[in-house]
Formats: sequence, structure tokens, C-alpha cells
Amino acid sequence: MTIKAELDTIDIKILRELQADGRITNVDLSERVGISAPPCLRRVRKLEQAGIIRGYRALLNAPSLGFDLVAFCMVGLKHQSDANLKAFAAMTNEWPIVRETWMVSGESDFLLHCVARNLTHFQDFVIEQLTATDNVDTVRTMLTIRQVKDDGLVAL
Repeated sequence: MTIKAELDTIDIKILRELQADGRITNVDLSERVGISAPPCLRRVRKLEQAGIIRGYRALLNAPSLGFDLVAFCMVGLKHQSDANLKAFAAMTNEWPIVRETWMVSGESDFLLHCVARNLTHFQDFVIEQLTATDNVDTVRTMLTIRQVKDDGLVAL
């Protein structure tokens, strides 16, 4: 495993523990990684400041909140200049239904991860917003059947 940042074994242990439990107290974290609390907190802050730890969030159960549909959209643009790619990427930030946007290579230019209340809500988004966008040439949608893995972790 090649790591770009200069991390020692304690830093790696800290990252593993925080990925497993982002709400762990600093005291418990320090005990698990084998150092005292003050240097553990300093290390966590250093990892945060370096951008290695991007943030903390609660992972919500979307279906229990009424968001039952997960879909992916492969979007091809008519023109792929840098300005056009940046403009489309910025536009996706305005669409709450789009949870993640990836610029990709191959047949499409973007892959959108969408979460909607239901099929009608998703279809309305695709027809009224996504395909109506000026520079959008093609949209291929894929409705999910069920999620079989959700490991959102970096394998350290």
C-alpha cells in the first residue's frame, strides 16, 4: 500500500479507528491506538488540517426517511471544453437529488448518483432539469435494485 501523505503507524491506527467510529472520544481513541490523550488530539487535528480527514457526518438510512429510489445517470455533454465541464459540475451542486457527481472517461462525461423519494420524483428531475440542460447531449439512467455493499471506507 502506497500512502501519499507522510503517516506513521499511529496515524494509520487513528484513521482506522475514526473510520469505524467517528464519534469516539479522544480518550477512547488514544487508548485504542496506544498513546496518551493530548498527543492523540494533536495528531487528529494535524490530520484534519492536512485534509486527510475531510470531515465527520452521520450516515442516514434514506429509505426510513422516505427516499426509496437510488439511481445513477450517465451524462454525455455536447461540448467538453474545460469551461463546459466546470459549468456542468457546478450545476450538479444545485440539484439536491444528485448526491455525488463524478467526472468520468469513456462513453459519458459524468456519472451522477441520485437519491429520490420515488420514481416519479426521479423522472421529473431527469426530464425537467437534467435533459433540459443546454449542454447535455445524452442521459442514460440506471435504477438500482438493491445495495449489496456500502463500505464507504478507505482500506488502510
